[in-house]
Amino acid sequence: MNHEPWTHEFWTAPNQLTLLRLFFVPFIAICVMEERFRAALVLVIIAGLSDALDGVLARRLHQQTRLGEYLDPIADKLLLSSLFLVLSSNHLIPWRYTVLVFSRDLGILIISALLYAIGLRDFRPGIFGKINTACQIAAVFFTLLAEVYPQEAVWMTKRLLLYGVFAFTIASAMHYVVLTGHRLQKLRAAK
Repeated sequence: MNHEPWTHEFWTAPNQLTLLRLFFVPFIAICVMEERFRAALVLVIIAGLSDALDGVLARRLHQQTRLGEYLDPIADKLLLSSLFLVLSSNHLIPWRYTVLVFSRDLGILIISALLYAIGLRDFRPGIFGKINTACQIAAVFFTLLAEVYPQEAVWMTKRLLLYGVFAFTIASAMHYVVLTGHRLQKLRAAK
């Protein structure tokens, strides 16, 4: 029986951890919707640990795969997007942040699809995109923590991180446009 290469990649330990993170998404969302914030926070922490562990395992076990390159950011985006939606619908994060995050991600998705169609395959995130993702993760964590442990320092950290999300979402979108312009110029010059 001839197996496709991706079927072998599917069964690697790092990719299984990424799939586990995807499996947690609906349960975290349900916990938030039902205002079971302690359970949601625990699941978010487990998801975060699995994210860190899958990267370490991929490097240590030499199991970095093309499937993992696509699956890991999809799992991260799905988790963060779902959390922003349910946290906003529960009035724990103002909608303006969620709309901004979704607008940037949708814009990048559309641009990436168009660029892929013309032969550009380099979609590595820039430094601002990585900082933006870190701010989003921290903002979600502190939003849930503020519901479990309602202390002023936690609320202030949450607010500061949401400002960071706002600033770095805009900065990363502009940086993505500049990077894309440079990559397009290189593609044209190579032809």
